[in-house]
Amino acid sequence: MNASTAVFPGLKRVALVGATALLWLPGVSQAEETTIRFQLDWRFEGPSAPFLLAESRGYFAEEGLDVQIDSGSGSAGAINRVASGAYEMGFGDLNALVEFLAENPDGPGISGVYIVYDGTPAAVFARKDSGIETPADLAGKTIAAPAFDTGYRAWGIFAAANDLAADAVEWQNVDPTLRETLLTRGDVDAITGFYFTSLLNLEERGMSEDELTIMPFPEYGVPLYGNAIIVSESFANENPEAVQGFLRAFNRALGDTLDDPEAAIEYVRERDSLIDVEMETRRLKLALESVVDTPDAREYGVGGVDDERLRDAVALVAKAYDLPTLPSPSQVFDSRFLPPIDERMLLPEAE
Repeated sequence: MNASTAVFPGLKRVALVGATALLWLPGVSQAEETTIRFQLDWRFEGPSAPFLLAESRGYFAEEGLDVQIDSGSGSAGAINRVASGAYEMGFGDLNALVEFLAENPDGPGISGVYIVYDGTPAAVFARKDSGIETPADLAGKTIAAPAFDTGYRAWGIFAAANDLAADAVEWQNVDPTLRETLLTRGDVDAITGFYFTSLLNLEERGMSEDELTIMPFPEYGVPLYGNAIIVSESFANENPEAVQGFLRAFNRALGDTLDDPEAAIEYVRERDSLIDVEMETRRLKLALESVVDTPDAREYGVGGVDDERLRDAVALVAKAYDLPTLPSPSQVFDSRFLPPIDERMLLPEAE
């Protein structure tokens, strides 16, 4: 015991209490949180639930992250905003990322780090009363979609996989708000769109699933990946632990979402009180069932890629999109930040 504490026995305890109290003063902290601005691909809808759940339940905060999640207006926008530095991370279509990298070979580095949609959600929705039951029946028919739609862009891959000439159909480039309406009115024979989006939009407009022939791209020979969490290369290099922490938190939240989609939707409603809870719950379940819970994800875990499949997918996209260069698989996806595989086995084992 030193002289000061011998004379004043309460001094040491007071000093410790005072030092501890300082940690709670504004502007004083043991460790600064890393800020991550995160850009979604679309509005706050069912599929955004795991991101919002991770934020609200404090999973990001537990990793030392201050994450700001903003709604988006499409995958291309999310990718461009991450590339520009406006956002550090985002959520977008891996095929759109391949396109960006091919068209900007000397531009800012950006890569996928966690595959959320193990298969592309793109699907063909056709009217049964048009006599369409198989891909071959699409020959001579009219299909509508926005020019940026993945199904439209990747049509050549779908056609080749199903022995259909790419020019066997007539395309109408339409505004996304009109796509399902045109099919419902019978102005076109078919459309392409995300499975869990167009199906619900068609039902809202009075067209039931029984009136449709639905051809999801993954079930018809198209091996493309879908949406992934993406990150700026410069941010990842400077903050590898933050990227790892983000993926750990998201992976945990995805597990919660798979276990209880109804509870997860409440976090979407927190961000947009006007959502139709029943519809967004169904949208979330359709997304989970169709493109998250896949045979590959069951066998190998969520989040990662199969190297051969990724290489083939990049080559298919480059050909279908007529891209000027071919990005390498390592440019498109970086697996260094993924949680261990045992933590990513969130689904029942493949039968």
